[in-house]
Amino acid sequence: MADQTKIATGDRQAWLGLLARAPAEALAALWAAYGARPEFQWLRTPEIGGVMVRGRAGGIGAPFNLGEMTVTRCALVLADGTEGHGYVQGRDKTHAETAALIDALMQTGDADTVRAKILEPLTRQVQAARSARAAKAAATKVEFFTMVRGEDQ
Repeated sequence: MADQTKIATGDRQAWLGLLARAPAEALAALWAAYGARPEFQWLRTPEIGGVMVRGRAGGIGAPFNLGEMTVTRCALVLADGTEGHGYVQGRDKTHAETAALIDALMQTGDADTVRAKILEPLTRQVQAARSARAAKAAATKVEFFTMVRGEDQ
């Protein structure tokens, strides 16, 4: 089992966030290509529930309840005792399970392989999709200008 104190909290937050935001199909394809599915036991089988999403006006105002969102969560433990957790938006139990397995593997000696074969390609795919979306939005940008009338300058 990996020493939990050696894993930076920010690093784990980053890969859990990536796994949660990743398109389920892309994650499933990379996981299938990875091949090895470790033995594990459930701590919490995948379950679907809701969470309240909160917001702030202008990012700094008083918090308010924006609405509810469906999430799927699960927790598991590998044969060596390493725990993995998965939280994903929506009702996809397989996506949550895959995220939990990858989370657990990232805390073991297989972390470098998992990072190279799953997390890095997934990061590139997510960034490419974000760039394509930004380029599409930029294509609709309109430049406004004002002409001064009746004054000599």
